[in-house]
Amino acid sequence: MRTVYLGTSDFAATVLDRLAVSPHRPDLVVTRPDSRRGRGRRLAPPPVAENARLLGIELFQPENVNSDEARARIAAATPEAVAICGYGALIREPLLSEHEMLNVHPSLLPRWRGAAPIERAIEAGDEETGVTIMRPTAELDAGPIALERAEAIRPQDDFGSLSERLASLGGELLVEALDLPPAFREQADTGVTYAEKIGPGDRLLDPELTPDMLERRVRALHPHIGAYVELPWDERLRVNRAAVAAGDGLRPGQLAVSHGRLHYGAAGGALELSEVHPAGRRPMDAEDWIRGYAERLAG
Repeated sequence: MRTVYLGTSDFAATVLDRLAVSPHRPDLVVTRPDSRRGRGRRLAPPPVAENARLLGIELFQPENVNSDEARARIAAATPEAVAICGYGALIREPLLSEHEMLNVHPSLLPRWRGAAPIERAIEAGDEETGVTIMRPTAELDAGPIALERAEAIRPQDDFGSLSERLASLGGELLVEALDLPPAFREQADTGVTYAEKIGPGDRLLDPELTPDMLERRVRALHPHIGAYVELPWDERLRVNRAAVAAGDGLRPGQLAVSHGRLHYGAAGGALELSEVHPAGRRPMDAEDWIRGYAERLAG
């Protein structure tokens, strides 16, 4: 089947790799413009752009995918289907109705519609999530469903490990939907939840939350965004790995060393910070960080 692929993220780049080795290899890949990323704020292409170049697929990076220019470029590829995954901008009318479209969404819709379904599923303590292939509509992630497949969320899964499995599953499901176009069914009206975009406040390990909620937040935001605690000397400490620990009488927000381990007080208990990432330095075990900051912690 002749296809055009719209995607931007790392997740979408993995799905593109699978689509490219199928009979539905895209004739055109559409992605977002290059942007400034990283500590040096250097201009860099999106992951999908890098993969498209490696795969030798024609690449188009419009400022606005809904513009007349972008719509004409997509139409010129004469796609029988347009596949969308992690594009990062809304697809609007009339583009939505100009082609048969399939969207790869990493949740079991209607649960976790929206921008951050993987993070929100981990943070909520869900035992499973999955991938849905659906037809996009004007209402966000509310279109009819073609295929769904579940994936267990393992106790130690973080965003990195879970998204890797879901991206692989998403690629397989997309190819399956293109191989033999399935019947669509409308989404259920019940069980709808929204995965809001991760904001600055979502990164803070709020000591008013319980330790298990904070431990899930650490996993949900690692390694791509990162959660952090506020240190007493007005500095942020990123937390890469953590575990629920005994409270040891810590006040919420109190940071202390107990039996050689770094503990952070939370509601009804404490969080053990196992691996941290100080600003401007490399990630390290909490034990190494403790040795460097022993005097400040004691003070």
